[in-house]
Amino acid sequence: MKVSEVQIVPVKPDDGLVAFAACVIDDSFYLGSIAIFTRLDGGYRLVYPTKKIGNRHLHYHHPISKEASKAIEDAIQTRVQELFS
Repeated sequence: MKVSEVQIVPVKPDDGLVAFAACVIDDSFYLGSIAIFTRLDGGYRLVYPTKKIGNRHLHYHHPISKEASKAIEDAIQTRVQELFS
């Protein structure tokens, strides 16, 4: 899986939220509105967008395999380190 065109938009820090990310998967699928939060032990974690309807949370998009999750996380982490270091 190829993750490219990683874009990071920093925001004013709020409860650990520091930025939003977007990327393109395999030159054919755009993922956006991925929240980037700081971890208490250092580093960052990704939170994929959801919408709350009543008591339910509907997921817009999220990786369904560990390999996909790792590829997206690695690409975004690399870009975040370039911007924030």
